[in-house]
Amino acid sequence: MSWRTLFAALSVAVLVATQCGCSSLPFLSKKAEESAAAASPDRAVYALEVEAPNDLRKVLLTYLDLARFQNAPATDSITGVELDRLVAAAPAQARTLLETEGYFNAEVHITRATTADDTPLFRVIVNPGPRTVIDKWSLDVIGDLQRHVAAENEDAVIELAALRRRWGLKAGAPFRQGAWNEAKNQALAQLRAEGYPAATWVTTTARIDAQDNTVTLSVIAESGPLFRMGPITIEGLSRYPEDAVRKLATFWPGEPYSEQLLLDYQDRLQKVGLFEGAVIEIDPNPATATAAPVLIHVKELPMQGATVGVGYSANTGPRLTLEHMHRRVFGRPWIAKNRFELGPKLKSWQGELSSYPLEGLYRNLVSGSAERLESASELRTSWSARVGRAQDTPHIERLYYAELAHSRLDTSAGVANSDAASLNYNWIWRKVDSVLLPTKGITLSLQGAGGYAVGRDIKEDGITEGRGPFTRAYGRITWYKPVGSWYATLRTEGGQVFARDRVGVPDTLLFRAGGDESVRGYAYRTLGPVVDSAVTSGRVLWTGSAEIARPIFASRPAFWWAAFIDAGNAANRWSDLHPALGYGVGFRWRSPVGPLRLDLAYGQNVHQMRVHVSVGVAF
Repeated sequence: MSWRTLFAALSVAVLVATQCGCSSLPFLSKKAEESAAAASPDRAVYALEVEAPNDLRKVLLTYLDLARFQNAPATDSITGVELDRLVAAAPAQARTLLETEGYFNAEVHITRATTADDTPLFRVIVNPGPRTVIDKWSLDVIGDLQRHVAAENEDAVIELAALRRRWGLKAGAPFRQGAWNEAKNQALAQLRAEGYPAATWVTTTARIDAQDNTVTLSVIAESGPLFRMGPITIEGLSRYPEDAVRKLATFWPGEPYSEQLLLDYQDRLQKVGLFEGAVIEIDPNPATATAAPVLIHVKELPMQGATVGVGYSANTGPRLTLEHMHRRVFGRPWIAKNRFELGPKLKSWQGELSSYPLEGLYRNLVSGSAERLESASELRTSWSARVGRAQDTPHIERLYYAELAHSRLDTSAGVANSDAASLNYNWIWRKVDSVLLPTKGITLSLQGAGGYAVGRDIKEDGITEGRGPFTRAYGRITWYKPVGSWYATLRTEGGQVFARDRVGVPDTLLFRAGGDESVRGYAYRTLGPVVDSAVTSGRVLWTGSAEIARPIFASRPAFWWAAFIDAGNAANRWSDLHPALGYGVGFRWRSPVGPLRLDLAYGQNVHQMRVHVSVGVAF
């Protein structure tokens, strides 16, 4: 192609572009269209006001067509003709929306005016009238549940009574379409969770009396057959044996189905340490209801895993942690865990060898620990070795073990060496809405021990030895209770070591107070009997705490502020125990992996403020 031919072609292209306009270019066409739409005399520009109670005003401004098109982009805007149509239809549409909120006799008017810049202004004026309330309601069932109730089966009678007791719309309550749907959904979900997973609604009726502003509700459910547990089928296993899954089941074939049974089973599978995730479901086919197959899908964790973490606690300062787990030691059904913690004040090792689950949810275990702790101007070195058995049920944890323990305590008053052999029993009971972030319920922890101790105290004035039997008792109870928009937490703990005065019980079995989980406002382990100007561990303990908290912002429910008061101390005799008082305010972040706590507390006995922080991050 010659240069003359090329020049002629370019000239034609420029001429065409000039005649057609720049808007024909694809990268400018959209902007040009929007500009044209904005300038179009057919586009309706108007203002809207809604005069109604706040809750109804929000509904109308959200769903009324006049409101939705007011701020629509230019490409979705309406013309003047369409605006006239929306204005004419608005009263009827508004009344329909108000009926979903329970107002069946609302009066809606629209007036037209102009703003200062001559923009059309439409006012939607609402007189909602009285709200419809529930006059009567009934909830009935047909199917297996009703037949069992007629036969006076106790479980069925209790279940139907619970279904009616938890019905969400009682007489006198305001009627809303959203609440009506929610009540039906919750009732059906409860029925399906308590033995009847094939349950469906037969009829759900809401009869409105617009003249009296009342509504009568009637629902009838078909329960379907009562499902019973059948054979277990497991999928996803390659590294670990089936017994590791089957022995965690707490139900037997033929037991009535319960969703909670499966949820508890799923929780135990996730806590056993072998699986990354677990999903348990039953086959909802009514044809197999008498022995519904239980399907378990697991995702196994690797045979070995290691975690490095960093954290900080006001008790012991910053820390670096290393954890390692082997989930099948030497090819046997045992799990080995090791945890090392390194910090300026605390250096420790904890190790545990535990069996896979046995019959009755028991596990055999062997464990040991070693620790070097600096606190309150003292140095404690200690170690322990345990052999025992543990059981973890949905609400109760039990631990039985025999222990050998040693501790050495270096203080300004001298050196105390102690050794002990003991038999121990620990028992924990929980009934809370969330184990990780509880807001309602109770937890109770009890410990008991008995054994024989040998101690030697080395001081400037000589060496004192003492040996003999001892027993130890300890208890802690925590109560969580919502109070309106607030959340209260009450805690108390107490303990005592019973032994003759000359018996040298290891420091790890004695008591002190102070710190994050004890009496805030005081440093960790700084509250106890004072001997020769040094704080020591005591044989009796009592602490108590009261805290109230609430979210800082309704839109940010994970961030809370709190106010608290703590009291307590340790001593060698109850008559010598004088509680120290601490109080202050705090900040909470309820993260998905646990709470971050930041507290500013004033210790009344030491006349100073102290910051308590508890947080950890793993990577």
